[in-house]
Amino acid sequence: MRVLVVDDDPDLLRVMSAALNREGHAVDIAHDGAEALWMAREAPYDVIVLDINLPAPDGVEVVRTLREEDNWTPILLLTGRGDVRDRVRGLDAGADDYMLKPFAITELRARLRALVRRGQPARPSVLTVGDLTIDPAGRTVLKGAMEIVLTRREFALLELLARHVGEVVTREDITAKLWDFAAEVGSNVVDVTVRRLRDKIDRPFGTDHVTTARGVGYMLRAEA
Repeated sequence: MRVLVVDDDPDLLRVMSAALNREGHAVDIAHDGAEALWMAREAPYDVIVLDINLPAPDGVEVVRTLREEDNWTPILLLTGRGDVRDRVRGLDAGADDYMLKPFAITELRARLRALVRRGQPARPSVLTVGDLTIDPAGRTVLKGAMEIVLTRREFALLELLARHVGEVVTREDITAKLWDFAAEVGSNVVDVTVRRLRDKIDRPFGTDHVTTARGVGYMLRAEA
């Protein structure tokens, strides 16, 4: 398989590329985010090994940019043990797996084999709910023909509700899926995010897509 390995540590790059070469893989290397993006655009890779803490753009931005460009090559993130928030950001941006540093080369090879067996993920389907069109890959929302600009958290909430259209999603489920376990989550953070989402997709248009199930959670309705 053809592998792109991206890290700003030259010693680690040398060790990883040598180990993968010994297994008969074709290995290209990049030292920063800009070089990684250029190479990923220029050549078809079976898998990308990507350190999160790169000179700008960092690994998370590299993942996000590739996914926005419809590049669905499997990506394995390399992260430090304390980088919980970065791991969550990377996975949310579209990475397929992560591995903690320091790691054994045997584990790296096994993780890569598993990713390649899994194959490239399919582009997420566009969701249509009433007059809302939600594109998870492009992170865009249309209300009719008008584009609605949402923050990442607002978009994640709308996508979650859209995948359960007509069903009540509990506040606990929303909190668990939108905030990582290390985050400080206040008692009203879900309500605030829902209110901001309504202010963008409902109130300016006199519609009522997002409804409240009092004491339980929220629901997205197709008929507004």
